[in-house]
Amino acid sequence: MSNPSPVIIEPNRPANASVIWLHGLGADGYDFAEVLPSLNLPDDHGVRFVFPHAPIQPVTINGGMTMRSWFDIRSMDLVNDVDSAGIRVSCHQVYKLIAQQRDSGIAEQRIVLAGFSQGGLIALHAGLSYDHALAGVMALSTWCPLVEQFYLHRQMPIFIAHGQQDPVIPFALGAQARDDLIAKGYNVAWQDYPMHHQVCVAELTAIGQWLSQVLALRSEEDSTNSEEA
Repeated sequence: MSNPSPVIIEPNRPANASVIWLHGLGADGYDFAEVLPSLNLPDDHGVRFVFPHAPIQPVTINGGMTMRSWFDIRSMDLVNDVDSAGIRVSCHQVYKLIAQQRDSGIAEQRIVLAGFSQGGLIALHAGLSYDHALAGVMALSTWCPLVEQFYLHRQMPIFIAHGQQDPVIPFALGAQARDDLIAKGYNVAWQDYPMHHQVCVAELTAIGQWLSQVLALRSEEDSTNSEEA
């Protein structure tokens, strides 16, 4: 059975930027579609949001149960027992999504890759291995094994956020991803929150501010004040 088309939410004006947002293990493309109002983006922001669905496949750590998954989770050793082949396959799926946005008229430097948990790992791996620098990468409640392979796009903005009490992806793994990327010279903005494996209101506000910054979004009021100055 073919994978369904992504959930796409168009802005109120013609799109001039895109955010491709990948869900976590066992969820689907609808998972984050409802949080967009909480980002508090300007009404005229022009950002298209694309929420793809991971393929349905067996997940070893869940007894081989089939579910939407970007790659296999084989054990609790999330750093050393890594499905690198599955990660590569999903990265190529993301490259195709980027190409679709590019073909629709959105420049690569106006595309953000985002993801939560397993999807955040793919966003990092795809964004840091893609041929061209994107507007940025947003990785929520995730981890980043195989960081030694990254060397591209060190100036590209990266936003990483994690829950301090996360029982699924331990906080230490999120902090390690931050530290490893900074050590390699990457431009990382970090936030952490008193929460579990989830998102919170303060985090969504920070995400909206970061997106506004990397995509240079301005509200009508900001634009008017700039013109008057």
